[in-house]
This record gives sequence, structure tokens and C-alpha cells, in this order.
Amino acid sequence: MTKKVYVGMSGGVDSSVTAALLKQQGYDVTGVYMKNWSQDIPGFVCPWKEDYQDAKRVAVQLGIDFKMYDFETEYRQKVVDYMVADYQAGRTPNPDIMCNQEVKFKLFLETALEDGADMIATGHYARIKDGQLFAGLDPKKDQSYFLYRVTEDALKKSLIPIGEMHKTETRKIAKKLGLATAEKRDSQGICFVGKVGIKEFLLNQLGPQPHGPIIDESGKTIGQHDGALFYTIGQRHGLDVGGGLPYYVTKKDIKKNIVYVTTKLDDQALWSKEIKLEDLHWINKPPKKGQKLKARLRYRGPLIDCQNHDNILTLATEQRGLASGQSAVIYDGDLVLGGGILV
Repeated sequence: MTKKVYVGMSGGVDSSVTAALLKQQGYDVTGVYMKNWSQDIPGFVCPWKEDYQDAKRVAVQLGIDFKMYDFETEYRQKVVDYMVADYQAGRTPNPDIMCNQEVKFKLFLETALEDGADMIATGHYARIKDGQLFAGLDPKKDQSYFLYRVTEDALKKSLIPIGEMHKTETRKIAKKLGLATAEKRDSQGICFVGKVGIKEFLLNQLGPQPHGPIIDESGKTIGQHDGALFYTIGQRHGLDVGGGLPYYVTKKDIKKNIVYVTTKLDDQALWSKEIKLEDLHWINKPPKKGQKLKARLRYRGPLIDCQNHDNILTLATEQRGLASGQSAVIYDGDLVLGGGILV
């Protein structure tokens, strides 16, 4: 019996090619646009209507059914509210990871299965084999970092075919098939919100924040910030304090509304070799104690040799500018074991 696959079509080239490939492979494909956010932000128009139309055009070109799921309420609760609350607490969350955990591979999967699908598919650059998650073959586009909180059960019901390809190949297929999204540029900014930056988005959600002092390593006030929650540990740009040497953010005191900085790159406040993780998630099973592993501490960051003991990750080399709320994703070769959130 032909398997019914619901493809999350965002209006981009990756999910368009995903739908095309699955149709070629003989699946009964339905395209689904997830309407997660539609609110405009001053200076930024939410691209959802254009994205929806692009996804619909491709579905028509491919001759597949097409529908829209409205997840705006759930997306705000599960992704936006979480992100805003974390920033207010002085942390640096990753909304894309939460979106994959709560929306794409949970809410979308559950809704699609109830709607008659056997499986779902997305246009991610990663690979799934037997309920295990592996890095995508294109190292420049690998998105496995964002998928480490997806469950084994969800992976067993999911397909991500372009993870076996390089981005250049995806574009070539789209052009060859004459897909409406073949030349469309990749989206930037927050997951589903469009090209808006984090700071603009937070200002829109929370309004202007109280200004406060920027204090250097000697205890001297060297400038004013426009809201401590906008800054992240290790940040170098956007401080506007003048002077010759660059300043780096070493610490934030949210209650006192102070941002601490240093010009010294060797300042120990900037460096970490042992990190504590919370909210650990292992896709299949946890690693053995003392097992030699690799960790990725930010998207497209290098893989660092490490050892994991319960919720403590010991890195082989010190790393700069690690902030609470960020994710440490743990790999065994290409296999994604899981990870946790920096305390």
C-alpha cells in the first residue's frame, strides 16, 4: 500500500524539493503549510502570505494535494513565550530548536497522523536511519544541531530526504523541475517570523527596556546599555562604548540591570572547559560514562572532543563566550546522541 506522507512546505526551495523527491519515489504526497506566525513587526513585514503562495504554487506544479495548518496559538505558547521568558531571565535560548521539538516534530506530526498521514517529511539537512539522527552530508548546511531534541518515535515516522544531498544539488533539482521556488533565497532570522532580528523582535514583544551601566573589568562604568537582556555572553558588537580595543560581554546581572565587559580576551570569565547541562535529552540512549564524544556548542560551531558525566560536559579545549540557555549537542561521529541546555 502506498504510504501517505505530509510534507511541511514552508515556501522555500528545500521543502519544495523534498516534496518533489518523495513524489518521484512513489509516495502519496500532501503539502502542508504551517501558519505559525502572521504578525508584522514595525519595519518588518511577516512573509507568511508570500511563503504560503509559493508553497501552494509548487504543490500545484507537482500535482499534489495542499492544505494549511494554523498553529499560531501553539507556536506563540511553545516557542515565542519560551524564548521571550528566557531572554527576560538573562539567558540565550534557541527558538529553532524549540520549534522543531514542539511544533514540527510533535504538533505537526500528531496533526498529520490524525489527518490520515502515515509519515511526515521536512526539508532539513540531516539524515534519519532506523529512528536515529545523523548529520547531513553537506557540512555547510547540516541542521542536525537544531534537531537534537526530537524523539526516536518521531524520527521513525519522519522523512528528510535532502539530508543525503548538498545544497547545490537541491537547487539544481529545483531548476531542472522548474519549481517556482528554485531561485528563492534562503530565509534568515527567527524560525518562521521572517528577516527580523532577535533584538527587534524582543523590543516589539516587550517594549523599550530600562537602560543601565556597562562596567569594565576594573569596575569602571564605560557606557550605557539599552537593556541587559539584549546582550549575550561573549558578544563583541553593538556595545557602542568607543575606545580602541574591542570589549566582550562577560556577565549580565538582570536584577541590577548591569552588563559587565572586558577588553581582555584571556579573561577567565569568557572561557569554559567544564559546562553544566540541564534538561538533557537523549534520542535513543544516553552515552556510556567516560565515552569519548564530540560536542557542538553553537550552530556551525566546530565539533569539540568531550566527555559526558551525568549532566557535566568536560571539553578537551576551553571555549569562549558560552551562554546559559544555549544548547550543547553531543555526537558520536555523525550520529546525534542528544544533548542539553547550558545552565
